[in-house]
Amino acid sequence: MKKMLRYKFVIIGLILGTVGGFLYWKYIGCMSGTCPLTSNWLIMIIYGALLGTTLGSIFIKNNKD
Repeated sequence: MKKMLRYKFVIIGLILGTVGGFLYWKYIGCMSGTCPLTSNWLIMIIYGALLGTTLGSIFIKNNKD
């Protein structure tokens, strides 16, 4: 449980990134299908999750034990 609390911002970033990637694909994504990144919903969700996880990991405290 202690580790989960330490990585709470990473988990929140993962969830928000996944939802954000889906919403970006749904409302802004490429309609013609010629855009390799935004035309596929799965790629956009994975990209959003990676971006959210990366941004969430900025807030991890570095404790020297």
